[in-house]
Amino acid sequence: MSHPPAALNALALVAGEASGDMLAALLLQAVHGRWPGVPAFGIGGPGMAAQGFEAWWPHHKLAVHGFGWDVLLRYREIVGIRKQLFARLAVNPPSLFIGVDAPDFNLDLEANLRVRGVKTMHFVCPSVWAWRPERLRTMRRSVDHVLCLFPFEPALLAQHGIAATYVGHPLAERIPLQIDRAAARQQLGLGPEDDVLALLPGSRRSEIRHLAPLFFQAAMLIAQARPHVKFVLPAVPGLETLITHAAKGSAMADRVQIVSGQSHTVLAACDATLIASGTATLEAALFKRPMVITYRMGALSWQWMRRKRLQPWVGLPNILSGEFIVPEFLQDQATPQALAAASLHWLDCKRADPAVLRHLELRFDTLHQSLRRDTGTLAVQAIDNMLHA
Repeated sequence: MSHPPAALNALALVAGEASGDMLAALLLQAVHGRWPGVPAFGIGGPGMAAQGFEAWWPHHKLAVHGFGWDVLLRYREIVGIRKQLFARLAVNPPSLFIGVDAPDFNLDLEANLRVRGVKTMHFVCPSVWAWRPERLRTMRRSVDHVLCLFPFEPALLAQHGIAATYVGHPLAERIPLQIDRAAARQQLGLGPEDDVLALLPGSRRSEIRHLAPLFFQAAMLIAQARPHVKFVLPAVPGLETLITHAAKGSAMADRVQIVSGQSHTVLAACDATLIASGTATLEAALFKRPMVITYRMGALSWQWMRRKRLQPWVGLPNILSGEFIVPEFLQDQATPQALAAASLHWLDCKRADPAVLRHLELRFDTLHQSLRRDTGTLAVQAIDNMLHA
């Protein structure tokens, strides 16, 4: 028997970075469908604002990268924001607090709010199955419920006494199962027979600093071996100048088509992609594109992360598949020569061995189907169930 919606008088959220803003905006849209007019406030971005969210701080204030100087330089400001936010929420507690990703910021905040009787939920299970398993203890103390993007996560969390619901990955719903590659190529001015390599060196300044020169060096080697190959790079708005400077420094400015945003159009159009590890690798898989995954970071951050790793993979397509279905090159392995050779392999398969590409596309299609759910509806139902408990 269905029950009426539980009371939700006020909702506080914290989302860090653009991906968190996207997830939170989707959630807010569904929340307002169930609880019209409920006030929502905290830390967020433009997607959340479009859903009526009141941002006390912009989401980019929480955007950091690595575990070394990038974090240390921002530590005082971020801790100060968290203290101010907690003080404000403690005075006027919301019915529910939802931390959207950003576990380093949100989990401690959730624990402190939970002690004071605020229901807490975390949207996106931290990657405890890949590294930093000690976070499971923190999660058990911090959250009443977790909304999971991947189907294997609720069972894992249940083993540690953490309630969770699988809600699917919203990207799998947003990206169609069948891609109109011809339309994407036409939009970018590319021909139907062109060999196209997409370059996605990340969405943060620190990633661009570490990866863009490397990507351009690899592209130069590819261009020398296959002069007809075309390169397209979708730059995150605001980082075009940094990327263009890196392209000029590598003498590839005239060979690489840099476009503002449009990462989905570029992934739809390309034959393969050289891509930074992160959510973009999942997007590439949903577009059924062969990829070469790579990552570099500061030496201190790399040493710290390597000690915390639990699995041999870092790329989401490989983690979700449980094997290396696409190659990964990390840190010292990420040389221009290695990246160029692996990228050329995928480009050459287009004509020399299309069966290899077809097999990979089928693997990605299975992955896509497994992640495709009505995320907003499932998330709101989980919230309603938790508030009734």
